[in-house]
Amino acid sequence: MDLQNYSLVSEFVLHGLCTSRQLQFFFFIFFSGLYVAIVLGNLFIVATVISNPHLHSSPMYFLLGNLSFLDMWLASFATPKMIRDFLSHRKLISFGGCMAQIFFLHFIGGAEMVLLVSMAYDRYVAICKPLHYMTLMSRQTCIGLVLVSWAVGFVHSISQVAFTVNLPYCGPNVVDSFFCDLPLVIKLACMDSYVLGVLMISDSGLLSMSCFLLLMISYTIILITVRQRAAGGVSKALSTCSAHIMVVTLFFGPCIFIYLWPFSSFSVDKLLSVFYTIFTPLLNPLIYTLRNEEMKTAMKKLRNRH
Repeated sequence: MDLQNYSLVSEFVLHGLCTSRQLQFFFFIFFSGLYVAIVLGNLFIVATVISNPHLHSSPMYFLLGNLSFLDMWLASFATPKMIRDFLSHRKLISFGGCMAQIFFLHFIGGAEMVLLVSMAYDRYVAICKPLHYMTLMSRQTCIGLVLVSWAVGFVHSISQVAFTVNLPYCGPNVVDSFFCDLPLVIKLACMDSYVLGVLMISDSGLLSMSCFLLLMISYTIILITVRQRAAGGVSKALSTCSAHIMVVTLFFGPCIFIYLWPFSSFSVDKLLSVFYTIFTPLLNPLIYTLRNEEMKTAMKKLRNRH
């Protein structure tokens, strides 16, 4: 597809996180360290799950390995460019690069949302239906859940980009963020795109809200089931679920706020974007693995082996 048939704008200018040169140098060091930690941490989890036959055959760890794989890509679609732009006077991105960022953000983000719901379903089956766990969470079921998450992410993303790429861009080209996203890019189109923008952004808001509600329902059922079966067990379950709920809230909260209130002028949107694109991929390994003794033991064995 020839993008120039639809747009006179060949590149966009990104505002970035801030304009202060001193802060930009600090952010360069800070986010460089965070990005290295995200990639190495999640890569170590993926390698541990693949190399350990027991973990690889376990539904919970199989899904966890896929989550870490998605987290690496979620942190990589825009963060390396943001880090490089901290040292650049003008933060430019090509039209194709901007559309690619939108595609990968919604592809990976949509897939991760569905995968988190699948992981909550896995915990629900393990706690509420333990005798049927291996039947309900067979290898084929786990692979199916992962494929569904990728398929939902792809369909969701391609539906967003297909409309965005065909809008006419002939004037303003400044994006008030450190990466391209729908609410900001649509506002730059040379037409009244409010209705179209609400429909497209509502797609993201609906996906975020529905997955978030499913997750909250799953964790609520888990806590109720534990409370009915074991005295005092609810505190232990609450300790585990509260950590998961914290990560889920940090990931879904910004997404729901940004996409259910389109075209807002709040500069806080930029800060919220940092949470679900950088901090969530960092927190997932800490919450889902470092609090898990079996996973920590397997990681130590892999480290000692090499």
